[in-house]
Amino acid sequence: MANIKSAIKRVAISERNRLRNKSYKSAVKTLTKKYLAAVEAYEASPSDDTKKEVSATMSATYSKIDKAVKRGVYHKNTGANRKARLARIYKKQVEPAPAS
Repeated sequence: MANIKSAIKRVAISERNRLRNKSYKSAVKTLTKKYLAAVEAYEASPSDDTKKEVSATMSATYSKIDKAVKRGVYHKNTGANRKARLARIYKKQVEPAPAS
């Protein structure tokens, strides 16, 4: 355990930040799973309701990723990669390329 006052303070601060980061990461993972489940539901039975649900969950996930990047939980490239992955899944499943 730290003996110096500033070291004790740093331990407390790093623990607080670790818990905050864990909360954001967990929320992003949960929202991503909900999004993937919504995409699967849309794929199983395409309808306007399921498409709206996919869009809503995608929006919520994007928002949480952006907030995590803003707070310094994720690097901006990591956030961009996660969002690009979600967009690629959306484009592949919900908006398939027109057959020519």
